Amino acid sequence: MTLIKSISGIRGTIGGTAGNGLTPQDIVKYTTAFGNWVVEKTGNRKIVIGRDARISGEMVRNLVVGTLQSIGINVVDLGLSTTPTVEIAVPDEDAGGGIIITASHNPKQWNALKLLNHKGEFITDEDGKAVLEMAENPEIIYSEVDELGTVVNDDSYLQKHIDKVLALPLVDKEAIQSANFSVAIDCVNSTGGIFVPALLKALGVQTIHPLYCTPDGHFPHNPEPLPENLVALAAEVKSKKADLGIAVDPDVDRLCFVCEDGRMFGEEYTLVAVADYILKHTPGNTVSNLSSTRALRDVTESSGNTYNAAAVGEVNVVNKMKETGAVIGGEGNGGVIYPESHYGRDALVGIALFLTHLAKTGGTVSALRDSYPGYFISKNKITLTPDMDIDALLLQVEEKYQDNPYSTIDGLKIEFGKQWVHLRRSNTEPIIRIYSEAATDTEAQELAGKVIAEIHSILQINN
Repeated sequence: MTLIKSISGIRGTIGGTAGNGLTPQDIVKYTTAFGNWVVEKTGNRKIVIGRDARISGEMVRNLVVGTLQSIGINVVDLGLSTTPTVEIAVPDEDAGGGIIITASHNPKQWNALKLLNHKGEFITDEDGKAVLEMAENPEIIYSEVDELGTVVNDDSYLQKHIDKVLALPLVDKEAIQSANFSVAIDCVNSTGGIFVPALLKALGVQTIHPLYCTPDGHFPHNPEPLPENLVALAAEVKSKKADLGIAVDPDVDRLCFVCEDGRMFGEEYTLVAVADYILKHTPGNTVSNLSSTRALRDVTESSGNTYNAAAVGEVNVVNKMKETGAVIGGEGNGGVIYPESHYGRDALVGIALFLTHLAKTGGTVSALRDSYPGYFISKNKITLTPDMDIDALLLQVEEKYQDNPYSTIDGLKIEFGKQWVHLRRSNTEPIIRIYSEAATDTEAQELAGKVIAEIHSILQINN
């Protein structure tokens, strides 16, 4: 059993003993802390919640709602929803914060409490630490009977979210409708099965081939939208002769596409394509995290704009976007953040912008993909002993490559021309994650191998 406490929330496997899994005691403990933090921070006693469709969702929801009521907080419950929908609802409801009950791309045995501030954005590192500290405070005073919080169930945000997407100036419903797209979708039997078909119909897409759109939480495959998990969608696209396939994760903040020939568009290129469209109409800066493809930088600079990199993590990307006034940003995991809508990864916004781009381009999805610089990312890791000083090791690697352009804002990223390697320590395991990118898969692997060999050499010297 696993329980991970981080600044972005509380994530764990269902069951086990308190402190070693996401048990009822843990859910109550951290919900209480967050609720009290919201009141202390904002003076606002309203919190919006929503959940994905995973099997444990209703159980966790009941505990969260009851706990918030017990400390005098009024709850707006969106029910089966998406992460971006809750993000939109928090400021719309003038709430003090939000809780999204979802473990995102994790398998069905996982669930989590993802925590939002009053802006509907993920809480900061500082605020996350404050919540965790409050969770260890046993001096909790619960509300008396006349001061218990209320619950309002609000199922209107499906339509409100769609309406906000349709109202975006760069979303062209007429162009999408005229393109007469045939679309296959894989919603992994979570809330995307409700929201994605509704959005596509609102955009004028008449032909939809649904796969796994029953929101019962029985994921038919690993829910992370990676190529090896989208074999059925690729086959559906080809068999139905669809123009493209669309896949989302359980809480609908990650998005990827399948080309008309069954080839993967590439999760890394979701943001690249959407950014290309945005930059054609709204010149400005872009941001992605250090582990995302260089293709975004290439597309940004070729349009005469400036690219900036942020540390890994949505909150870090959002902060860098605000700092640089970026018009589009996100992460290479298929996360599109479009400030014109809101500062959060939103697959629904991404779908609408991508389909508009595709409709206006007039070609196939594969042709669109081939129009962008081609890069391949290799992902590796090195397991170290728990007592190893990873920071000191990274410093030695930095000294080795000090003549190369490099960044230390999040681990160590070293550039080799248009190739790069990013080394990051894991927050939960004694490992170093090693991402590398080059023009071919072989070159990316070779580059990673070169740096891994250097690390092993340093370890031998240190020992």
